[in-house]
Amino acid sequence: MIIFSIFKENLKVFSILIFFIFSLNTYAQDTSETKPKVGTTQKIGDIIVFALPLGTLATSFIIDDKKGAWQFTKGLVVTEAVTFGLKYSINKQRPDMSNDNSFPSGHTSTTFHSAGFIHRRYGFKYSIPAYLLAGFTAASRIDSNKHDILDVLAGAAIGLGSNLLFTTEYQQEHMSLNFNSNQGNYLLGFTYKF
Repeated sequence: MIIFSIFKENLKVFSILIFFIFSLNTYAQDTSETKPKVGTTQKIGDIIVFALPLGTLATSFIIDDKKGAWQFTKGLVVTEAVTFGLKYSINKQRPDMSNDNSFPSGHTSTTFHSAGFIHRRYGFKYSIPAYLLAGFTAASRIDSNKHDILDVLAGAAIGLGSNLLFTTEYQQEHMSLNFNSNQGNYLLGFTYKF
């Protein structure tokens, strides 16, 4: 019930992010010139590009880290804006010749933004699975002949770099010491959260 109320409370943020990611990635993947085969590796990478950011954002809301969710959202918007700004201004041909939106890899920038956020906000040990998923997604883009190594490296740099702008380390308040004085009365309090 708590999870449902958190999602209901932040439905606008989720809806905007889902629409934003789906519309940009779908538009950039337009393959109207040629219809390449879509293999299993590419399908898994296509799923991870949506699941990883949504899972990251959902986790921030579940642990009641609204500040982190907002930092993630700002970083994701910058990541997508830079990625797609470069895609449409550079016009590098894809290795499979399907279109000219190759540089940089949007899948890679999105997934590495999520992994980098987890690393910077919550610590390296929590980000290991996310980095593995992001690395797999990057490799799937090369394997499916949608990008070359330069596209993937640039996407990773953009995704990780946006975290440097907005993401701060998560500070859980386990202990707090409070002092209050009012008209000669003094109150000293200590709180510890498990």
